[in-house]
Amino acid sequence: MTRMSTGLKRSIAVALASVSMFSVTAASAAEILVWCWDPNFNGATMEEAFSRYQAEHPDDTIRIEIFDKAAMEQKLQTQLASGTTEGLPDIVLIEDYRAQKYLLSFPGAFEPLTDEIDYSAFAPYKVEVSTVDGQTYSMPFDSGVTGLFYRADALEEAGYTAADLENITWDQLIEIGQGVKEKTGETLLPIDPNASDLFRIMMQSAGTWYFDAEGNVTIADNPVFHEVLATYQRILAADISKTVSGWTEYTGSFTSGDTLATPTGVWMTATIKANPEQSGQWGVAPVPRMGNVESSVNASNLGGSSWYVLSSAPQKELAIDFLKSVWGSDVDFYQEILINQGALGTYMPAREGEAFQASDEFFGGQPVWQNFSNWLAEIPAVNYGIFTEEADSAVVAQIPAITSGGNIDEIVSAIDAQVRQQTQ
Repeated sequence: MTRMSTGLKRSIAVALASVSMFSVTAASAAEILVWCWDPNFNGATMEEAFSRYQAEHPDDTIRIEIFDKAAMEQKLQTQLASGTTEGLPDIVLIEDYRAQKYLLSFPGAFEPLTDEIDYSAFAPYKVEVSTVDGQTYSMPFDSGVTGLFYRADALEEAGYTAADLENITWDQLIEIGQGVKEKTGETLLPIDPNASDLFRIMMQSAGTWYFDAEGNVTIADNPVFHEVLATYQRILAADISKTVSGWTEYTGSFTSGDTLATPTGVWMTATIKANPEQSGQWGVAPVPRMGNVESSVNASNLGGSSWYVLSSAPQKELAIDFLKSVWGSDVDFYQEILINQGALGTYMPAREGEAFQASDEFFGGQPVWQNFSNWLAEIPAVNYGIFTEEADSAVVAQIPAITSGGNIDEIVSAIDAQVRQQTQ
């Protein structure tokens, strides 16, 4: 056997050490895979978040795959149902209305983050939607906090000021709409008879839903739900609304001035502000509450989504650390995505930031983001359950009966029966 010289041994040892160090460095670098559905909104905010994280973790990268929303949901559903985890992302965006369906239908598929995230720093209603059996699974993202967007110039012409729209009931809004029509001939609201938005807004403002905290159907035996339908019926009967069909007609009605107001989510801000010639002509007030329901408040929600980590995620620990480090603690990050993407996060300490407190001349100098962030803190928490979409369909099926002045008790019974049949 040939003996190896001492110098050669030392050279090989150094070389092996170098290879070992390279291997450790290479192993420490990782790529997080994210699934979401809007490159200009949730995708862009995720890019911004990771750019901040990467400043401290330069070897790690992110890959964001953008899907059509329905296609992404179908892909996620199919893979979870099949039990195949290969190809699933580390982080996925899920709409709040669907969260309970995923969490309850696929136990163990998502990583609980209860011990990782300080949920006391987020809006309570947002935490509730992703909590099951005492465990919370989401990194809360954007809010669908609602407001009443209105043409301040047109309402002023009819004699109404911003103060007249503060903390009002739906019946008071009806009176305002009738006054506007009488004085100017203009129509206040667009209503799509194939949409459930108004029902969702009214229900959550009273802290109720189609289902109770245990997921049981609570429709026929829920007096608040009866009042929701009765309120909707009074709005239609008051001749203050105009029928629209689909998203384009709906948004086109109030951006063109054909209608003067709409109660909807904060995410509508960008659509309205896409008409710069209307700057200074708009205002935003708290969403109306139901006057006949003691629990109803002038705050509600429509939409919103959150980030979830898959339990099977190849980079699970890195994904959690990233979410916790930026989405769960960086106040400046929330200012940035508010300015650049119009994303109103639900991280409450962010409200103290400069962007949230700024006034907006488009809305007559109102501190719009501050107002919305204050309202989101007041949104009652509800359990969306597994079958919100099925319940929505049952309600929409009865809108013709509501519109024609049908008996509310009978309509509620029909909705209750359909939902129970679909959820057996």
